[in-house]
Amino acid sequence: MRVLARMAAGALALVALAAATPADSPVNVPEPDGLWTGPQRGYTPATLEGATVIDGKRLAAMMPDKPVLLDVVVADRKPANFPADRPWLPTHRSIPGAVWMPGAGVAPLAPEREALFFRRVEELTGGDTSKAIVTFCRPECWGSWNAGRRLALRGYSNVHWFPEGVEGWQDDHDTAVVKPDPAWAALAPIEPER
Repeated sequence: MRVLARMAAGALALVALAAATPADSPVNVPEPDGLWTGPQRGYTPATLEGATVIDGKRLAAMMPDKPVLLDVVVADRKPANFPADRPWLPTHRSIPGAVWMPGAGVAPLAPEREALFFRRVEELTGGDTSKAIVTFCRPECWGSWNAGRRLALRGYSNVHWFPEGVEGWQDDHDTAVVKPDPAWAALAPIEPER
């Protein structure tokens, strides 16, 4: 009976881990010293030095103050077997008002791409390094963590990381179709991971 009770307790613990919110990690992931250069998908730290980690309720409370919303979700890749005679028309849904810079959280980022990232953030904040900025992508995505880290390392003092991402937002709020930021899209696209 004790063995069965222990097995049941272990199973309940696994269920609790599976029921955790998408951004919750069942493992303790330490923050890297700099940017994460590994795969973009995977468990992320619970913290981001130099930034505030927020949930959907906190983000909703911030919205009336119009923070800069930086969506760094990597753009969908056209499937290799997609019929050549059909148009490829992917859409990306995001938090309304977000600026979508596909792949801006990749590391390393090409120097011209990184310079453009900082230039666009400077334009979006009006040069105010204390303006609230929220970085996000998908749950368990290092891209938004890296984007937040880049900004904190650059001296932005009001950075917020929303690890629940677009999916966490749409659990309780509407999303909107967004197009890539025109300046960002003008450079060669960042290839998604295979």
